[in-house]
Amino acid sequence: MEIMILNALAPVFFVMYLGYFAGRRRLVDNLNVANLNVLVMTFALPAALFTAISRTPQRVIIENGKLMLVLTLAMLIIFVVELLLQHRVFRVEPGKAAVQTLTVALPNYASVGLPLLGSVYGSQSALSVAVAIAVGAVTVTPLTLVLLENATSKDVSESPVRRFLKATVKSLRRPIFWAPMLGVIVALSNVPMPDVVGRMLDLIGKATAGASLFLTGVILSAQRLRINLDVITGVLLKNVLQPLMAWGVVRLLVIPEPIAGQAILLIAIPAGFFGVVFGVGYGVRSEEAGSTLIASSLFSVISLAATIMLVARY
Repeated sequence: MEIMILNALAPVFFVMYLGYFAGRRRLVDNLNVANLNVLVMTFALPAALFTAISRTPQRVIIENGKLMLVLTLAMLIIFVVELLLQHRVFRVEPGKAAVQTLTVALPNYASVGLPLLGSVYGSQSALSVAVAIAVGAVTVTPLTLVLLENATSKDVSESPVRRFLKATVKSLRRPIFWAPMLGVIVALSNVPMPDVVGRMLDLIGKATAGASLFLTGVILSAQRLRINLDVITGVLLKNVLQPLMAWGVVRLLVIPEPIAGQAILLIAIPAGFFGVVFGVGYGVRSEEAGSTLIASSLFSVISLAATIMLVARY
């Protein structure tokens, strides 16, 4: 068990540390990660997910409906709880509340998902990672973009519904969303992908694991760590309550392995950086979100190890 946990987590945190080291030593500009983000989110990760999914048998894809349900419930419930806490308890301004809420509710699927699940379940887990990214892209992500639009928009005449639709369309246009969906279509149609196409996409897709973890480390290096009740609450919701909630839903719905274990492990992934990145795009910087990002990643050394032990015994 100890060797399995070490093999799963050591490579992940080693590459994240390299990114953190590079950012802190100014070997990489940690205040401008746009180019690294484009490499990962626009090219490498979409290519990796498309090739992995398009080679997946029909039966395996159809079986992932319950996985979508578990992920959706776990993310949306935590999203609502954290948003209420931000407004009712911590009295945070709307823009910063939206950034912190997404940071807590949305795990770092894009960077940690593929290398972590791949080390535990093998390459067949790529479909589960793609499902997780897609679910996040059409649920909590557009909700956050709407909240940010409402908080920063000067056009008060535009209705919330229209803003939500615009935010959803913006999400759907991103390769990180439509590439996995295209892979699902190819797999379900039973149309074999030409070998040369697979080889081309594999070449850029192989950069995903290292580049995405390195990017996470660089982003973490630019954040200030400030521990307060808001940050502690966010970490507990993300690293403890959300995985326990996923475990409960999995037990309630009697979801079989390996989907059950993959769902729990996906939700146990620490806080993602999309909240911070989206906030920067709207001119909203949340010190609490940055601190939560760091604290959640550090605490995940313990929480992910515990989750892997739980999944192994499930």
